[in-house]
Amino acid sequence: MEFCPKCGALLMMKKTRAGCPRCNYTAKGKVNMEMKEEVDAAVPVVVVNEKEGNVNPITDWDCHKCKSKRAYFWIRQMRAGDEAESKFYQCVKCKHTVRVDN
Repeated sequence: MEFCPKCGALLMMKKTRAGCPRCNYTAKGKVNMEMKEEVDAAVPVVVVNEKEGNVNPITDWDCHKCKSKRAYFWIRQMRAGDEAESKFYQCVKCKHTVRVDN
């Protein structure tokens, strides 16, 4: 990569020569324009199965069915963007799910 000696901008290829997009400087001769991207080796991907475990955070909440004190929770925008979002609670013990709209 090379930079413009006048304003410091990155030189870009124009029709046949490299030049500055800001101040119309045109480079004389060849300009080395090489782009590289290094990619790491295979990154392991974690697959979460819903049946094996829930990935939602846990909070204190009283289940109306089994009287458990803990539940998973998540928030979703169910109505228009200017309306409040809906909260969902799912009991850790019995999996009973409740929607709460404020």
